[in-house]
Amino acid sequence: MAEGERQSPPGSSEDTPAATQNFIIPKKEIHTVPDMGKWKRSQAYADYIGFILTLNEGVKGKKLTFEYKVSEAIEKLVALLNTLDRWIDETPPMDQPSRFGNKAYRTWYAKLDEEAENLVATVVPTHLAAAVPEVAVYLKESVGNSTRIDYGTGHEAAFAAFLCCLCKIGVLRVDDQIAIVFKVFNRYLEVMRKLQKTYRMEPAGSQGVWGLDDFQFLPFIWGSSQLIDHPYLEPRHFVDEKAVNENHKDYMFLECILFITECLEKFPVIQHFKFGSLLPIHPVSLC
Repeated sequence: MAEGERQSPPGSSEDTPAATQNFIIPKKEIHTVPDMGKWKRSQAYADYIGFILTLNEGVKGKKLTFEYKVSEAIEKLVALLNTLDRWIDETPPMDQPSRFGNKAYRTWYAKLDEEAENLVATVVPTHLAAAVPEVAVYLKESVGNSTRIDYGTGHEAAFAAFLCCLCKIGVLRVDDQIAIVFKVFNRYLEVMRKLQKTYRMEPAGSQGVWGLDDFQFLPFIWGSSQLIDHPYLEPRHFVDEKAVNENHKDYMFLECILFITECLEKFPVIQHFKFGSLLPIHPVSLC
């Protein structure tokens, strides 16, 4: 792909006005392991995977410091995440006997639950207001579970679905691709790490030694794409403290490695995924 070229995110509504669509509140559709077949055949799966791979191509070989266009929609999304960050500061941890799962998180989450649609409405233009309740569900699903006080890759997947939906209704455009990963998703990671540390959140669906990180997955995909054809950084450097410290601000992968040193085909993750009109459970159309 040439430096200035960017693919259109799958399902983006560049040509079809989303204002005429009948939006619905997303709900769970994957209840048992055999239901995973429905997920793999769904339009949601095709759009989600296509979205991830398109962004992966967009950041290939680029540093986080690469100069890219920052649209008004991107700025509004960062402002939304900054609001979530500020609420953490306004909701300090409680004194409690148990070490993990600080119950102050539930207070923080309750505020998001109440304000999610208002937050999303600051990003979505008024002529697409009908999409707000559907899109807001993915935002609420992306920050952890308030009952278990845990966070994992399924919640991260919900945030990617949130961004994918914004592409599908045309809020995020073709030339936002790099900023979606480097500015919005990277800011999301910062806020989620702050949540995890502040409220001592448990990892949801931990894979133990099978995964590099109990909490995140996508930054390893997009971060590895950044490192393709790098002139000197190789896998052996990922355990080199000096190399990580010197390069983590340029590469998402190394930022993840730095953090952990201080799954889309897994039922425990997908059983919580919610499906609506933008990411539907119906099978991919072959025509």
